[in-house]
Amino acid sequence: MSAKEHVEEIRRTKFSIGGEPNPLTEDLHQAVKNLSAELYAKDVHFLMELIQNAEDNEYPEGVDPSLEFVITSKDITNTGAPATLLVFNNEIGFSRKNVDSICSVGRSTKKGLRKRGYIGEKGIGFKSVFLITAQPCIFSNGYQIRFNEKPCQQCNVGYIVPEWIDEDPTLSAIQSVYGSSTALPTTTLVLPLKSEKVKPVKDQLSSIHPEVLLFLSKIKRLSVREDNEDPRLNTVSAISISSEKNFITLKSMDAESYTLHLTADVSGDQDGTECGYYMWKQRFPVKQENKVEVRSEVEEWVVTLAFPNGKRLNRGASMPGIYSFLPTETVTNFPFIIQADFLLASSRENILWDNKWNQGILDCVPVAFLNAFTSLVKSSETAPVSSLPNQFRFLPVKESSHSKLNHVRDAIKAKLLNETIVPCESYTGQKLFCKPNEVGRLKPAFWSILNSARGQGVSFSNISSHGAYLIAFSFDREEYNSILEFLEIQAVDNEWYAKCIAGSNLVRGVSEEVYMQLLVFIAENWLSSFHTTNIKTIPFIKYVGMDGKVNLFKIKDCGNKLLAADSDHISWLINWNTEFNSSTGLFFLPAVTQEALGSCFKKHTLKKWLVEEVKVKFVSAGDYADDLIPSLRYDRKLAVTYAHFLYHSLKRSYLMEHQVLNLCSKMPIVDNYGQVTVRRDGVLVPAYGSKWVELIGSNPWRQHNYVELGEDYTRSVSYFGNFTSGQDLVLFMKTYVGASDVPYLSPPDAAIPTLSSPLTKINTFLLLQWLNNLRKKNDSLPGRFLSSINNGSWLKISLSGCPGYRPPKESFLLDTSSGSILQNGSVLVDIPLVDVNFYGENIKKYKEELRTIGVQFENKDACEYVGKRLMSLAASSKLTRDNVVSILKFIQYLGANYIPSEALVNSIKQGKWVRTSQGEMIPKNSVLFSNEWNAASQLSNIPFIDKDYYGREVFCFKKELQLLGVVVKFDESCYQLVSDNLKSSSLLTSLSSEAMLLMLRCIQKLQSSDKLVQAIKHQKCIKTNLGYRCPSECFLVTSESEWGCLLQVFGSFPIVDKNFYGSSIFSMEKELKKIGVMVDFENAAKEFTRTFKQQASSSSIRKENVFSFLECFRKLKKLKVNFPDELRSCIHEEKWLRTRLGDYRSPSECILFGTDWEPVSQISILPFINDSDNFYGSGIRDYKVELKLLGVTTEFKDGAKFVAAGLVLPECSSSITPASIYALLDSVKRLKESASEIPAKFIEKLSQKNWLRTHCGYKCPAQCLFFYSAWEPFLKVDDGPFIDEQFYGSRIGSYKDEFNLLGVITNVDKGCQLIASYLDSQSNFERINRFYNYLSEFKWKPDDEDDKKIWIPRGTDNGEWVTPQDCVLHDKNNLFNGQLSVLEKFKYETKILAFFADTFNVKVHPSVADYCTLWEKWENSDKQITHTECCAFWEFVVKNWNSVSEETFIKSLSKLPVSSSNSVCILLSDKCDVFIGDDLFLTDLFQSCSRPIFVWYPQPSSKTLTRIKLVEIYNKLGVRTISESAEKNLSDVDHVKLEPVNSKEKLVKKGLFKLILGFLADPNLKIDAARRHEAVGRILGVEAFETVDPMTVKYSLSLSRGDVLNVEAKRMIRWDKQNSKLFMQKMEEGGGQKSIIEYASHFAEVVAEGMLWENEELVPELCELIRLGYLVEFDEEAIEFLMKMKNLQVFLEDHDYLSSIFSC
Repeated sequence: MSAKEHVEEIRRTKFSIGGEPNPLTEDLHQAVKNLSAELYAKDVHFLMELIQNAEDNEYPEGVDPSLEFVITSKDITNTGAPATLLVFNNEIGFSRKNVDSICSVGRSTKKGLRKRGYIGEKGIGFKSVFLITAQPCIFSNGYQIRFNEKPCQQCNVGYIVPEWIDEDPTLSAIQSVYGSSTALPTTTLVLPLKSEKVKPVKDQLSSIHPEVLLFLSKIKRLSVREDNEDPRLNTVSAISISSEKNFITLKSMDAESYTLHLTADVSGDQDGTECGYYMWKQRFPVKQENKVEVRSEVEEWVVTLAFPNGKRLNRGASMPGIYSFLPTETVTNFPFIIQADFLLASSRENILWDNKWNQGILDCVPVAFLNAFTSLVKSSETAPVSSLPNQFRFLPVKESSHSKLNHVRDAIKAKLLNETIVPCESYTGQKLFCKPNEVGRLKPAFWSILNSARGQGVSFSNISSHGAYLIAFSFDREEYNSILEFLEIQAVDNEWYAKCIAGSNLVRGVSEEVYMQLLVFIAENWLSSFHTTNIKTIPFIKYVGMDGKVNLFKIKDCGNKLLAADSDHISWLINWNTEFNSSTGLFFLPAVTQEALGSCFKKHTLKKWLVEEVKVKFVSAGDYADDLIPSLRYDRKLAVTYAHFLYHSLKRSYLMEHQVLNLCSKMPIVDNYGQVTVRRDGVLVPAYGSKWVELIGSNPWRQHNYVELGEDYTRSVSYFGNFTSGQDLVLFMKTYVGASDVPYLSPPDAAIPTLSSPLTKINTFLLLQWLNNLRKKNDSLPGRFLSSINNGSWLKISLSGCPGYRPPKESFLLDTSSGSILQNGSVLVDIPLVDVNFYGENIKKYKEELRTIGVQFENKDACEYVGKRLMSLAASSKLTRDNVVSILKFIQYLGANYIPSEALVNSIKQGKWVRTSQGEMIPKNSVLFSNEWNAASQLSNIPFIDKDYYGREVFCFKKELQLLGVVVKFDESCYQLVSDNLKSSSLLTSLSSEAMLLMLRCIQKLQSSDKLVQAIKHQKCIKTNLGYRCPSECFLVTSESEWGCLLQVFGSFPIVDKNFYGSSIFSMEKELKKIGVMVDFENAAKEFTRTFKQQASSSSIRKENVFSFLECFRKLKKLKVNFPDELRSCIHEEKWLRTRLGDYRSPSECILFGTDWEPVSQISILPFINDSDNFYGSGIRDYKVELKLLGVTTEFKDGAKFVAAGLVLPECSSSITPASIYALLDSVKRLKESASEIPAKFIEKLSQKNWLRTHCGYKCPAQCLFFYSAWEPFLKVDDGPFIDEQFYGSRIGSYKDEFNLLGVITNVDKGCQLIASYLDSQSNFERINRFYNYLSEFKWKPDDEDDKKIWIPRGTDNGEWVTPQDCVLHDKNNLFNGQLSVLEKFKYETKILAFFADTFNVKVHPSVADYCTLWEKWENSDKQITHTECCAFWEFVVKNWNSVSEETFIKSLSKLPVSSSNSVCILLSDKCDVFIGDDLFLTDLFQSCSRPIFVWYPQPSSKTLTRIKLVEIYNKLGVRTISESAEKNLSDVDHVKLEPVNSKEKLVKKGLFKLILGFLADPNLKIDAARRHEAVGRILGVEAFETVDPMTVKYSLSLSRGDVLNVEAKRMIRWDKQNSKLFMQKMEEGGGQKSIIEYASHFAEVVAEGMLWENEELVPELCELIRLGYLVEFDEEAIEFLMKMKNLQVFLEDHDYLSSIFSC
């Protein structure tokens, strides 16, 4: 049958085309349509199905399977498609069976073939193409068929009805697209694309992942390209992917590893992209509990892990982490890829996380990873250790976003933590790997030190003996931090560094540079790591001793003993330190160390540490000199030596001059009496020949603690070849200590007796030079010293030509000419002048000094002198008219001679000597009268000079009078004079315009005008249109005063008369305002406000007043006049508008009625303005704008507060319509938007009534919930009292915020308590689960214990409520099924279980009490428990054994488990009849008894349940050991002939001991040195005996009920531990090798068991080592080789122990 005939047969027989219609065809069509449309979440997942089908196809031998996608804009199907996708596959082609399958639903030819490698499974892979095409075509093996998504007109079925293709497309058209140079592959799919699917298909083709072939076993090449006549139109990113498998490195029965290379040639990338992947494939048997029906035929899982060597191939943003042969969309965050036969969601987007089949696969991943990773790290013996850390980048350090994958990550981590996988530093050629918890990290800086030290020959062979293995240096880097943290590798403890430094030659064996690195390392980590460690007790700080050699200090011994200095000074200071050492006790760091410190790049850090912690003092020559000073105070010789040290240090420039000055100021000095003086205020030169004695006579400085230098400073001395003469040293003392003489001394605070009488000319100039020096140094003169100079009569003067002596302060040194003029012009006073003829012209060089001591030089000083004498004359008697005229003439005389008269004027102008009309006045308060003072005289009593007394002559001295301050003309300065002499206020009424304007100008000009203001403020002095009024009653109204209309509302006001005053009055607005006149709107507004309030309070504001005011208000608003706050407040707050309710209200309390108020007025009583004809009428609405501005509510949207105030709800809530509710909510919304508080009374009304309809009936707001999208992840709308949206309509959802304000619970995290209150009324598990999920999400806490209830489901809608005390979250060992409700079994999510634990205090695991109760139950039921149950129970006991639980266990456990070789179960026996088998010999004997008596141990031994821990617990529970309980009744050993033997010959051999110690020192065993030595010591105390006869021993054991167990045995060797004796049977001579190996085996077994009875799991390994050692007679060289082969070593402490044993 041809292909075409086969197609016709299908159409005829299956779809009845050409026959009767099939009634099932419509159902078949709909089934196919639904399945294809709903299969995938994305349109383009058809691509993965086609790749999957190609992988499952069969291919001819010798062909590389390939799959090609070509998209073209050519319409080769003639269907009008905008683009066509062609799929080419070189498989063997479609068979008849394949065609039958594709024309069916669910009849895949691959079903049941999973074991043969088929990866497809859904049976409709091809049919997914209908999502992108309406008419797919297939060309394969002669078949040319088309399918159509539309129902066939003949059978009414779509999708699966085949139609033969005669043309469009033709094979030639397909060939033209594929390329004419190559034959078409066997199978071609032609898919004309739907127009809306072109872009999605192109996008998916452009982003196909380059790793798509990674886990496909057949397809070796996949390509994508676009074919257009114009290549520039191509939008698909072409790609060609190929794979190559090679380098199979491991292959076994269960696992294999190989390398796979992927190459992806991407358009636009000329180089292409390539990546190699290390592949690990491992098989695992499918566990029974993980089997599923769809994989029932599969018996093993194949898990493949891919580790990319380099950057992964990536074409898009997604990096798939899980493959099920093809990539899923799961991103794992793992640096490796997981491939397995996962069950996927139908969309292939993700695996089914909760599927038990997938969970089983994920459980295998950690094992596969560990094996793969171990192979990667350890497989290559030649790979350097430095290359290994890079492999650790494959560890899953980052957490995944999927919880299941995090379980995988945790399992991988747990396995790695117990694996010897971490490369360590061995300092040998042998690679060393350790477990993560055995490894430590070093600080990076110390690695550098170790590497440098090793390069300089320092040995670190014992570095592993300090308590931890070191991670490989190449691994211990910052870039691996996240990996090392994942492996929980910690840093070594801080004491390790101390041990390492102490245990090596790291200080003396390295260069100074490395030594600096070590010090810097310790310094930088001191406070954080080392300050509390033993580093303080290690000698590693270098110093130079008194013998010149380098020694070491411990830090704790360094305190304030070490010094360091600059390298240029160190030799100099060390030499001088020898001289001073007896008194200081200080040492210097070596010079080379200090030089290295100076060049150290972290010298600042190091110096700070040395100073603060080691207490090293870094000193310069100056610091050293400063530190020496305290030691000099009591030694005269050292004090003088110190002066020489300073002298030479300055000379060599080791000390700067300023340093020497500072040191000399503190340096002790030896005085002329030979005493060392520490405190001084100055130093004097010796008295002999000094100038201070010549000038002063005595020593006034003695009282000021001045010291005179001693003669020791005048002697010559030599130190270290450095010579100093006495003259040089004295000069040095003068220069730097300050020894001085007059005129260079500081003056004493004492009177100088020689100044009380005339001084010689020489001494006068010496004194002046001294003062000159002091002035230049800016030294102040002491009071007593200066006073004696000022007041002593020692200065020679000339008085009217007569000589004499006066104090300096009474003397004048004037210019010669001006002095004569002053003498001649002053008829009343003589002036004392310094005698220049006596002193000569040199006296004038000391003007500043003379001025300092009081001599006066200026003419003004002389004038002041004259003036003061004149004023003293005036004080004694009044100046006569002639005196006054004389003074005025003298002033006129001075001016004529160009001598300034200011000083004279200033000295007399303050005296009251001028006669005026108001009596005697000072000049400045007097006025010389003229006509311009007429106006002022009307207001004030002016003090005019008495012209009648002085006569007309006084007007000739206007200029002189003006100099003295007399007012001679009226100007601005006179306004104050008018104010000061103002007349009484009672005389200031009815002022003329001139007087009033003058008064206003005075107020204007004076800074302080209060006096004038107060004088006229209350007087009727202003002329208005209503007559004279007080200022406070008047208004100043100008043409610019817009507010004048306000004065017309209620009456008239008094206004200033501008006709009387003229226009100039308006320029005095400020002054008028000052005296109280109202000149601005604010003042007028206040008066208007007062009147307005009076009218409003009496309800006297009439209709015409209201309209007049509103009209004025409109005018002022147009002019943009701003109302004062008080007026604005008045018109807004006063009750002046009448409402329909019959009362007056303020504007803000009124509403202007409009049609939009009609709906809400039905539920509220509202205050509308009375617009009836009887009152305001409709005309009031003409002022709507003005009323709104005044606060009247004119719009409904602004009247929410009135609705709230007048709200009345009906009694029957069901009568409240949705429209009413919406009106209410709109009002609430307006209140909220206005940012005002919602009235509490309004809220109270609403909260007290059940007026909101919910799914649980009508409720008050506080009992309602508002449902929206945030609730959907937790609850359904009918789960609780959610507001009924169906009743109110969907619009209700927009009022979330308003409901929240009314008390409805809208926040999803606030409804816990309300939801919880509905919990106990529920019985549906799904709803209860939602309740718990919601409550846990928002951490709800119950108010009391009664609220803590847990639902135990019994089906979907049945169950019971139980208390938390009867529950437990987990019971991993299934021990408590009948005792507690185990919540994890009831399908509660992990999150809810955590909620039960945190909130309800449900136990996470059964408690100690629960376990004790369980054990008591087992005891009482005589239950034979299983090995698994017993392990689980005792693992809990071991884990939870502590001081608190110990007492509980002891009281509760009366029976204990015993081992029975005849039963798989474990028996419980009275603990009095149970024994610990501490003696293996006795244990073997008594195990042959009929009843079990030995405590149970897990077999095989468990890491979590060690025999050591069980023995410890059994002991505390009261179990006895067999060795102490068994009684030796009879022993043949006691009767046979025993021969003592030398234990050293037979037993105590060094090779044996060394071998045992090396085994026990393995760090993995964690046996410390003390326990090792204790174990070996058990052999030393043994006495050895030999016998030729067999040894028989009998033992008996008494039980609690009186039974006695008897046993006996024969042994070649027996160790009686109780008596410390070892009995050995002699070996027969000629027994051959069999006898030797047998004896060796018995010997090894007895010794190993005797030492390690409590560590039984270690006995076999040690026994094997001893057996090998015995065969070589424990020869030491042979033992050394054996230990090296077994990687065993003996540590230093064990060597010392061996030496102590075998030293004799």
